[in-house]
Amino acid sequence: MVAEQQRTLASPAKISGRGLFTGASVTATIHPADAGSGIVFRRSDLPGSESIPASVDHVVSRPRRTALQIGDAVIETVEHCLSGLAGLGVDNAMIEVDGPELPAGDGSAMPFVTAVENAGLVEQDAPRDPLVVTEPVTLREGDAMIAAFPNGGAGMDVLYDLDFGGASVIGRQIHAFTLEPRSYTEKIAPARTFSTLSDAQKLREAGMFEHLTPKDMLVIGEAGPIDNAFRFEDEPVRHKLLDLIGDLSLVGRPLHGRIVASRSGHNLNQRMARALIEQAADAEHALAPAMDIRQIMRLLPHRYPMVLVDRVLELDGDQRAVGVKNVSINEPFFQGHYPGSPIMPGVLIVEAMSQLGGLMLSRKLERTGKIAVLLSLDKVKLRHPVRPGDQLVMETERMRATNRFGEVAARAFVAGNMVAEASIKFMMVDAEQEER
Repeated sequence: MVAEQQRTLASPAKISGRGLFTGASVTATIHPADAGSGIVFRRSDLPGSESIPASVDHVVSRPRRTALQIGDAVIETVEHCLSGLAGLGVDNAMIEVDGPELPAGDGSAMPFVTAVENAGLVEQDAPRDPLVVTEPVTLREGDAMIAAFPNGGAGMDVLYDLDFGGASVIGRQIHAFTLEPRSYTEKIAPARTFSTLSDAQKLREAGMFEHLTPKDMLVIGEAGPIDNAFRFEDEPVRHKLLDLIGDLSLVGRPLHGRIVASRSGHNLNQRMARALIEQAADAEHALAPAMDIRQIMRLLPHRYPMVLVDRVLELDGDQRAVGVKNVSINEPFFQGHYPGSPIMPGVLIVEAMSQLGGLMLSRKLERTGKIAVLLSLDKVKLRHPVRPGDQLVMETERMRATNRFGEVAARAFVAGNMVAEASIKFMMVDAEQEER
């Protein structure tokens, strides 16, 4: 499967208007950015202020919106812009803003989508690096819920269940969507932010949104929108999906997984972004080898064709190690063992386990500068043949060790089945002495 390439704008895109919450007149200019730089905001009206990456690490608590902050620089209501960029598959952009809040436009993501589409998009010479959901995650906050599930790494699927209860003028709405630029532009981006008439009146009484009228904002009463009309019969739930996509883009990478949400708002969406980042970090840490081949070659005196450990997956001091040997048909010993039925020689399986045991013992500080030389073997059992294409997974555990001697118990597996085991004794020898 060919990896997707990162994308940025072909030229700058400009959007002007008033902020939804502040009412301030503002212009946002979305600039192209280098591959790998991600989405970054900058307050052009605050000279010397730091740029703000669109990361959940920089989220500050705000009611009814998502805001980012570093130092004195704050950017309010970023979710519609971020949703539009994620919906169009933009990986890298620098958004220059000359005020405290992004322009609201009509309350949807369309002003940003239209501006970016007019500017054009270009692929960059770097592959996308998606964050793939590997294990289910469920978060709850009162009667709100959001969950993430693996979907085989096939893009991002989202489902939102909007249910304000039987007393609300907005009935229950459910909408499912697979993130893809064309369908996002047609089905999600036009959905506007909304409020019930009773909530809008309370906000007005609190001194908020005095610069807006029902024509500017989707206000829903008993008979439907006031001085306005729905763009979709289920426009409210589609806007919830729009917000969700924008908030989850704060993971900083394309997200591959299935997201299911019910009554989830910005705070819970942001918590999910944090949880998915933590899950990805844990998965990457688990996959990172304790020793790669370069580190192995620095410790092992062996060289081709006798290096029989490709990677050390786990290393618990000098107590336990797990390593692998990928058995290829290109191994030189298969030329004669045996030409018609290639089988890895049992003595080399034992040698591979010995090398892993030696690597484990040589990691202890008092033995730095020493190498483990095979002294004796005991209780050797070869249980099953190892053939080309197999991955030999080896485990070693320390039984006894001093500065001069070491003994380990070793086992080797293929596809979970034990193929060999042995008790191995080593003598610890100065590396320089062994070279002579």
